[in-house]
Amino acid sequence: MESQKSPESTEGRTLSITRLLDAPRDLVWEVWTNPEHIKNWWGPEGFRNTSDKMEVRPGGEWQFTMHGPDGTDYRNVHVYVELVKPERIVLQHVTGPKFVMTATFVEETGGKTRVHLHSLFESAEQLAHVIQVFKADVGMKQNVDRLEAYLSEQSTNLSHSKKLNPQS
Repeated sequence: MESQKSPESTEGRTLSITRLLDAPRDLVWEVWTNPEHIKNWWGPEGFRNTSDKMEVRPGGEWQFTMHGPDGTDYRNVHVYVELVKPERIVLQHVTGPKFVMTATFVEETGGKTRVHLHSLFESAEQLAHVIQVFKADVGMKQNVDRLEAYLSEQSTNLSHSKKLNPQS
């Protein structure tokens, strides 16, 4: 008997990654929701970005431009669908290609945070296209690598600051 995919099936339409980060969940949340932080790590290697608007609230928009290493600019607009501080962010990427990204942050022992990113595309063909053309699978990994490096830098700065100012 052949199994049939339901119209709601996500088979072949998802891209995801999970990583254990050596940073407290509140800090992870902060670097995801503050434009002064996210500009320093968002995107694949070699990219930088400029946020024009970041309204971190359900229905709010995050408008930004990713500047590629070759000088190409990629305009992006995400709409915040759901925010559960400090556990989950759901964003809808409304500029092409369209997808929904869910970022979950699970507090682990020892001040660590397990981050899971999950992007759901409109079709398997669309996902295959963004992997082939934009290397979205590699880009997602590099994005999390950059997040991890930035968090390490922030944790070091925070630790150093507390040593200098024990009252803070």
